[in-house]
Amino acid sequence: MTINCIVIEDEPLALRKITEYIGMIDYLNLVKTFDSAVSAVSYLNSNSVDLIFLDIRMKRLTGIQLLESIEVKPAVIITTAYDEYALKGYELDVIDYVLKPFSVERFIKAVDKAYRYIKKPTEYVQNDFIFVKTEYRTERIDINNILYIQGMKDYLMICTTSKKIMTLMSFKNIIKLLPGNIFTRVHNSYIVSIPKIDSIERNRINIGDAVIPISNSYRDDFINKIKH
Repeated sequence: MTINCIVIEDEPLALRKITEYIGMIDYLNLVKTFDSAVSAVSYLNSNSVDLIFLDIRMKRLTGIQLLESIEVKPAVIITTAYDEYALKGYELDVIDYVLKPFSVERFIKAVDKAYRYIKKPTEYVQNDFIFVKTEYRTERIDINNILYIQGMKDYLMICTTSKKIMTLMSFKNIIKLLPGNIFTRVHNSYIVSIPKIDSIERNRINIGDAVIPISNSYRDDFINKIKH
């Protein structure tokens, strides 16, 4: 399988390095490079590609603004020197977020994730972690450590194996970040991790010390998921 890709990068040295790394991978076909997001948008409106290597901080139009402006999104690997855009990037379903300076090994790892996604998107799990904003920082949470998520008015409480994290986020947005084969909503106020369930008693789920209700509106979908 050949993956047609473009690079959007306004730093000449970074562009040279990414281009060099792309040339090392047989299944990558570099179609075009851009030194601004504005010119790339025009190209993407009339041409299709499989993968974009995208810088964030660029003049006139940022990488994030580009992603928000195009309707059909190819797979995207963000390459940037700034980590503060990680959460927003993952909300926009990027495949990977690679911090400069990066090694060829890190580049290949990101490209491999993109290859697996492009080849079988329905079977692809984007990451084994998520980023959420909590208090004055952005925190990484390993998906395998999440037990359940509880809605608390305007906030979500993410209960993990080691701590509880409060974040100002909606169920709609967080469910997009989580693999659907692992997490399921069981109540208007709860999402649970299926592998972390200890037992089910009638309309209640036991996870650790928590007892979580199953509402009638989510029950059938929940039962179908745990049967497969």
